[in-house]
Amino acid sequence: MKVYEIDGKIYRLPNELTDFQLQMYIHLINWKWAHLTQESGYFNHSPYDALLPDELKSQGYPLYRPIKERFLDHQQRFPFKSHKFFGHMASSQAACANLFLPLLEDPLIAAKVLGAVKTDLKSIATDHLDRGFRIEFWDEPDNVLNDHTNVSGTDADIAIAYYDHESNLNLWMIEHKLTEVEFTTCGGFKSLGRTPFHACAPASAILDNKNLCYYHSKCKFRYWDITVQATSPFDADRIREYVECPFKGGMNQLWRNLLLATSIETSPSPKWPYKKVYFSVVYHPRNDSLQPSINEFQKLIGYNDRFFAFSSEKLINRAKEINDPALSEWVRWYQELYYF
Repeated sequence: MKVYEIDGKIYRLPNELTDFQLQMYIHLINWKWAHLTQESGYFNHSPYDALLPDELKSQGYPLYRPIKERFLDHQQRFPFKSHKFFGHMASSQAACANLFLPLLEDPLIAAKVLGAVKTDLKSIATDHLDRGFRIEFWDEPDNVLNDHTNVSGTDADIAIAYYDHESNLNLWMIEHKLTEVEFTTCGGFKSLGRTPFHACAPASAILDNKNLCYYHSKCKFRYWDITVQATSPFDADRIREYVECPFKGGMNQLWRNLLLATSIETSPSPKWPYKKVYFSVVYHPRNDSLQPSINEFQKLIGYNDRFFAFSSEKLINRAKEINDPALSEWVRWYQELYYF
């Protein structure tokens, strides 16, 4: 923990923060102090001002109050785990729900707002998933990537089923980032079980012998099998250009999520009737730390249309144009909490 004194106020924060994270944490804490409580939460017996006390965490904060019951009902009917730090003001899981669930309360409004980003979206497919969406979505129970356990696995923060302008049923998987400086990196590279045999360089060697990847040979994950399939959006020749595995760093999470999207789109199972499956990243407009990985990933996949990234501000700006009292109140609340 590190103690900061800013504008005469004392803030107890994590030790290592980027400039954006520091600004965001200060803003979120000030909002918490003004609207919820000045009491801190605790982690490892130390107080942190961005954490909520247990009493407020048990009440579902920092969820937007009008969506709390919808969130809990969805979680009960389609079980998923709340993140360890859901009761953190900078919780990305809570922020994801706060961004999308107020829109999805009204499918007509959702289509108008989301269509500003997903331009082929005509209407929300309320006859699929849970009235058109799922939180922490993956291809349960198929587990085509073979990486899901009780504690880990590839999923999307939210998935939205929709009909396009040709009446095709599609799926849009979205990863939400708030203050994160990078996407999840390769756990295999960091694993204590990794041996010198598990070479992460050059990338061409892994393509020629997938067993060099710890995830493939030890964990039996199917990432590389799907990567080299004919239906894959990944070009093996582009991968070969990398001196070391391109998926060792931040592109690892993007790789896995796009593989999940590809697997669902090409699945013959009637459980996944989607003609096209897309994967996106939505990020805070001031968080530019993720851009290098996003740009490199788009280059790697040849700017394939199955992946794109956008700022949450695009949705907020579109919502402002719609004359609806409940929507306007949510926009005011969301901007006050997350923007500065």
